[in-house]
Amino acid sequence: MNKKLVAVAIAGVLAAPLAAQAQTANVTLYGRLNLTAEVVSGQQTDGSKGNYFQVSSNSSRLGVRGTESLGGGLNAIFQIESNVSADTGGGLLGTRETFAGLQGGWGTVKIGNFLAPNDDLHPIFGNVPTLTTSLLSTASVWAQGGLSKSGGGFDARLGNSVRYDSPSISGFTFSTQVSQLDASAGQGGITYGSVDTQRRHAYVWGTNGIYNNGPMQFGVAYEANNSVRGANLDDYDLSAAGSYNFGAFRLGGVWERIKYEVPSGDVHRDYFGLSGTFNLGPGQVYAYVAKAFDGKGSACDINEVGCTRAAGAVGGVAKGDNTSANEWELSYTYPLSKRTLTYVGYHSIDNDTNAGYNFNINAVQGVTAAGFKPK
Repeated sequence: MNKKLVAVAIAGVLAAPLAAQAQTANVTLYGRLNLTAEVVSGQQTDGSKGNYFQVSSNSSRLGVRGTESLGGGLNAIFQIESNVSADTGGGLLGTRETFAGLQGGWGTVKIGNFLAPNDDLHPIFGNVPTLTTSLLSTASVWAQGGLSKSGGGFDARLGNSVRYDSPSISGFTFSTQVSQLDASAGQGGITYGSVDTQRRHAYVWGTNGIYNNGPMQFGVAYEANNSVRGANLDDYDLSAAGSYNFGAFRLGGVWERIKYEVPSGDVHRDYFGLSGTFNLGPGQVYAYVAKAFDGKGSACDINEVGCTRAAGAVGGVAKGDNTSANEWELSYTYPLSKRTLTYVGYHSIDNDTNAGYNFNINAVQGVTAAGFKPK
């Protein structure tokens, strides 16, 4: 029995960069409100199906960033970006891209809390017209974006990070980042006994290389999670994405290999996706179709008696037949001004019998791995 998730989202977005004054630095106050009204349908493991309505705040933010010249082409940079819960009120200070660093002709070094290089591939193939967020986010099956870092996701913001971004060299850039999950990381409450043990073993390392020349973009990214889900459990994500802009039409694609170590061995799966962005009047149509294939590897087969999902699966990725999923999306974005836009879209994840993929933003409850009855 397939477990199918569908979502319809209608949104209004207001982006408001504002100039602010500072005594010694060039400082900018900026923000964005992105609210969607959504109708969500999720088919449960027992075959029942329910619809519900919700209002969501999608990557809404308020931030301040600045630069100060130190002379000789060297700049000090900083950014404090906070989440804004525009749907329910409130927010958390400094929980988004927050860092301090140095920038020069040799590139940029920064330390703080920010997304990993893997996430830089998302705009190459993802739903850029709808800001790669909301229930329409194409980082749902790709990178298992709905999972926390400690749960096996590869599309998470990482604290305690040090990152280097190169300058552009004939259109080519590369980035590398290390995140040490020490006692102050707050990454899903990851602990392995003593603080010393945790500091020595749990870390994330990622890198990417991106080529951007005129209408063509291509990127490759690799991210390794070492003992993040537990001691001696090492996972990785290898992704490649490309796109070509023909003018009125932009074609994109992505391939991913994701691999997890599990108690019974290892499990991996491949993922392919194609996207198209079309200019239609003043707005844009975005279409995306993708497939996650059955999981393979040395782990036990979850179709076999005695193999639980905990032993042979992580999130939606599971070893065995009927663990694939089909995904597609269609949206239209209409700008009301340079700073204000609206969009409407439909997103479907059609899980096979033993798959458990979910939306990246505002996941549907009851259809993830915890909702499955292990054999």
